[in-house]
Amino acid sequence: MHHPEGPTFLELMKQALSSTEDGYDQIARKFDHTPFRTPDPILQTMAEVIGAPRSIDAALDVCCGTGAAVRALRPLCRERVTGIDFSQGMLDEAKRRLEEEPPDLDTRAHARIELVRGDALDLKIDGEMDVVTSVGAFGHVLREDEDRFVAGISRALKPGGRFVFATTRRPPPNHSWFWIAHGFNAVMRVRNAVYKPQFIMYYLTFLWPEVQPLLERHGFAVEGQIGRCPAPFERTVIVVATKK
Repeated sequence: MHHPEGPTFLELMKQALSSTEDGYDQIARKFDHTPFRTPDPILQTMAEVIGAPRSIDAALDVCCGTGAAVRALRPLCRERVTGIDFSQGMLDEAKRRLEEEPPDLDTRAHARIELVRGDALDLKIDGEMDVVTSVGAFGHVLREDEDRFVAGISRALKPGGRFVFATTRRPPPNHSWFWIAHGFNAVMRVRNAVYKPQFIMYYLTFLWPEVQPLLERHGFAVEGQIGRCPAPFERTVIVVATKK
């Protein structure tokens, strides 16, 4: 649904005709007023699945965008939360929003926040994180890059660390979203075949349970938690992949 403070149709069209990085730079200030920003109830459920406040040392949010998941992770961490994204515009917006947050009276709850510009397919982190999250970003990972993406996340985690994310099950053919998503993907494939630079965004990726073999291939024990999110997000699946 269109939000009055969100991007206009023309701004979204301009984004779609840009590169993925430049497109997000363009709409960064308005991104949180789009349907593409993961809703807070899903982020809160993920935080509850991860654990109690100050129960982990360090967490990483991959493709952090405007920092919504970083804000949800911060109370859980004793030391630091790192957000990584390739869009400087989104990182600047994340920094602005984090600075606007009211101070916590308990200064011990202020885990350090690091916002890093970088490539999600080439993470420069090795065995440092208790938890890695990623929300709303899997459509930007091409099918042929999924193994590389998951391998980097596995490498960033400590043994026993967890990769926690939200996804859904594949909609049935009689569901409107099945046809909308397939139609959108077809349009994007044509757009990227005939127009450069490419804008990488596809739906129906990292679905449950199809994503399970991919995660297991990279040494994760995988659990899908269904029905944890409140209405109207009951179809959301919280996936917890634990590094062996």
